[in-house]
Amino acid sequence: MTLTFRLAWRNLWRHRRRTWLTASAMIFSNVLLVFMISLQFGSYEMMINNTLRAFSGHIQLQMAGYNENPKLRNSIADVRTVAKRVRERLPNAQVAARASGFALASSEERTFGIQLVGVEPDREPGVSSLPGLVRDGRFLDDPTAPEIFIGSTLARNLKVAVGDEITLLGSGRDGSFAAGIVTVAGIFESGMQDMDRSFAELPLTYFQDLFAMDGGGHSVVVMLPSLDRVAAAVTTLRNAPDIDGPLDVLDWEALNPGLKQAIQADMSSAWFMYAVLIVLVAFSVLNTQLMSVMERTREFGVISALGVRPRRLAGLILLETTLMALIGFALGVFLGWLITLYFNTAGFSYPGMEDFASRFNLPGKMYPSITPLSLVLGPAVVFVFCLLAALYPALRLLRLRPVDAMRTA
Repeated sequence: MTLTFRLAWRNLWRHRRRTWLTASAMIFSNVLLVFMISLQFGSYEMMINNTLRAFSGHIQLQMAGYNENPKLRNSIADVRTVAKRVRERLPNAQVAARASGFALASSEERTFGIQLVGVEPDREPGVSSLPGLVRDGRFLDDPTAPEIFIGSTLARNLKVAVGDEITLLGSGRDGSFAAGIVTVAGIFESGMQDMDRSFAELPLTYFQDLFAMDGGGHSVVVMLPSLDRVAAAVTTLRNAPDIDGPLDVLDWEALNPGLKQAIQADMSSAWFMYAVLIVLVAFSVLNTQLMSVMERTREFGVISALGVRPRRLAGLILLETTLMALIGFALGVFLGWLITLYFNTAGFSYPGMEDFASRFNLPGKMYPSITPLSLVLGPAVVFVFCLLAALYPALRLLRLRPVDAMRTA
């Protein structure tokens, strides 16, 4: 094995320029794959966090079955107490209680059906970005005040502005008639058409009084410092003995199944583009090794005539390819890590991104995610395809006839 390794290493550097050109193609592709995959993972994390921060949070506690069938009656009896216990279990998390229902919203001229959400004004900014998207007026600040925070499209449809009154008509939890007059405290613009058109928030205490909830609510929203803490937090909450009742602990994947599907679809389309780059590198290796075999046909014939089996010659070609691929892998991962590390600190942005993001209370830069998977995934695929590309030149040697090979000029 030592002799085979020495021969492979010597043969690899017979044509230094050709070897370095092929290795450079591997290095370039590996650097590009490390950076692009890391940036892709970082953008997914940012997209998930931005989507979850808009409203749903990383985790929600709900009554069993509420997520599939959100009825007003299917409520948590004392939602604020449950939220308090969750804060005790997860001291580093932002936690807020909510209640949700539907009502008719009427102004002097028009009426629309909307979704109403009762929120804790002092805690809602910790779990949602909506309070920071105020276009006019302000966010809610009094837990008992009859005021409302509505979307910009809904305000335009109702033809109301800050300070105007809206009449709410709905059905309470006990079947009673829920009616109230609220003042528009603020108008938000989230950039999401459905939310801006048919969504509004009320102070939680006023919502409970309006819909006869008797201190109840429908969800406890949890926002964690980072996405990688979700699994541990879900386990903690599911095993907590002091959180009573038939509650479901739902993570972001259960709350937003479409988000995960969108990420998977984007990853699939990205790998189609990566595959083009990988195949080009593989053909470069195939060309290099095929030229190497053809140049050394006479030499291989002599070696084979001396008793060396063709199988060992084929193994020699594969070992040469492995060594060259390892050089491309090591240097590509290292240089890709350096570039990714820089952008992980400084951030990555394109023209106009910061201005666009500032309108919707979003980060103005993307930060690549440096993980073992993002560093190794792309280069490992390149490494495997390079070895597969070397199979054809190696298999040619299995059919080598020493006499015919030695006659080759």
